[in-house]
Amino acid sequence: MSEIKTTPQVGSGIEEFGYKQELRRALTFKDLLFYGMVFMVPIAPMGIYGYVTDVSNGMAPLAYIIGIIAMIFTALSYSRMSNAFPIAGSVYSYASRAINPYVGFFAGWSLLLDYILTPALVYLVAGYALQTMFPILPFWGWIAVFVVINTVVNFRGIEITAKTNIGLLVFELFVLVAFVVAAFIAVLKGAGQGAFTIDPIWKPEGFSMDMVMAATSLAVLSFLGFDAISTLAEEAKDPKKIVGKATVTALFLVGGLFVLQTYLAGLLWPDHTTFENADTAFYAVAQVAGGDWLRILVALGTAVAWGIGDGLVAQAAISRLLFSMSRDKMMPAFLSKVHPKYQTPYMSTLFVAAIAITIGIVLSMDLLTSMVNFGALTGFMFLHASVIIYFIVKKKQRDIVSLFKYLLLPGVGFGIIFYVWLSLQTEAKTVGFIWLAIGFAYTAYKTKFFKEKPPAFK
Repeated sequence: MSEIKTTPQVGSGIEEFGYKQELRRALTFKDLLFYGMVFMVPIAPMGIYGYVTDVSNGMAPLAYIIGIIAMIFTALSYSRMSNAFPIAGSVYSYASRAINPYVGFFAGWSLLLDYILTPALVYLVAGYALQTMFPILPFWGWIAVFVVINTVVNFRGIEITAKTNIGLLVFELFVLVAFVVAAFIAVLKGAGQGAFTIDPIWKPEGFSMDMVMAATSLAVLSFLGFDAISTLAEEAKDPKKIVGKATVTALFLVGGLFVLQTYLAGLLWPDHTTFENADTAFYAVAQVAGGDWLRILVALGTAVAWGIGDGLVAQAAISRLLFSMSRDKMMPAFLSKVHPKYQTPYMSTLFVAAIAITIGIVLSMDLLTSMVNFGALTGFMFLHASVIIYFIVKKKQRDIVSLFKYLLLPGVGFGIIFYVWLSLQTEAKTVGFIWLAIGFAYTAYKTKFFKEKPPAFK
């Protein structure tokens, strides 16, 4: 392979970085936006509301507001790097070229913990939701159903995945609108607090920064997905223009919906300590808002949104990351195989399916959530560092505007993400550090203890 250049030219394709265009370029800005929104799941809080409101002392909307602020800086950094390096691989590719290949692999390895566990987590949420309504199958049986459906769709091609995303997004928004309308009417009729107050957002007597940041570390799970848009750069028609734009737009649109639905939930059920089951807390809120029909619709919407919508795009994202790392000979070669007809990384897709079923059955939801966030937040910190090092140190862009864009904003983003990272569960940090230690040892092995560059970067 020819030497990989680190400074792309305007309008260049991936050949500028030493790669061959193998994946089909078919995605528009709308496709990427819908992909990010489906991955984030506009109704995501419905699946984890009980946990977030409990940890936040009933101030779930505040946790999501802080999450939006934290993620804004991260979205901007993704936008900067996707413009500089319009290739698949996300943080792995960015850190490899902005800092060095060793750090890049380590960044990609940390993000793998997020991406490779996310499908298992979303299938687990969906499996529990459907099991409560249709106990004909155990939760792991529903997980298997979702995995098979999504694997077939992803296997057939990115265009089919994109079209499926549109239908799923419409359904999720229908569920959300139904809940919002019913909730507004219920509050006006006296349900819950019976008035629109700021109590769900701000309760001075129950506030502490440690508490809110701990809740935010859980709420961050709902935001994960906008970052995965960058993994589709090699399948976008004009990645330099639309990847960053879609990333920022998806964050703002879906983040606002998170705050709205958790605010209404807080009004309808003021005392968060009275939920019988954290897994089904939002379904109880929906019962108050509209009765059995809305509770069933919300549970079904959560199952479809997480199990098919989120699961579909999650499998697509991790398969592209594995494809990129394998193509650089930093992962087993079979993971970079592209289907000759569908032009998809089909072996990576099948591998992720097998992992998702196994992990979804073995691990609990709360531990999975925290472990996913560990990988994502660690990857985000590498992302912010990549922006600073590439533009400020390597490119020497140090005028006032550049210092603001490439130093201040990513610096603040790094600090916020690190603060949220500190609030993760101790068990998740333990597993996360073990994962990073394995990655360090693997990198050392592949590079003869950092004496040789990874094969693709020689």
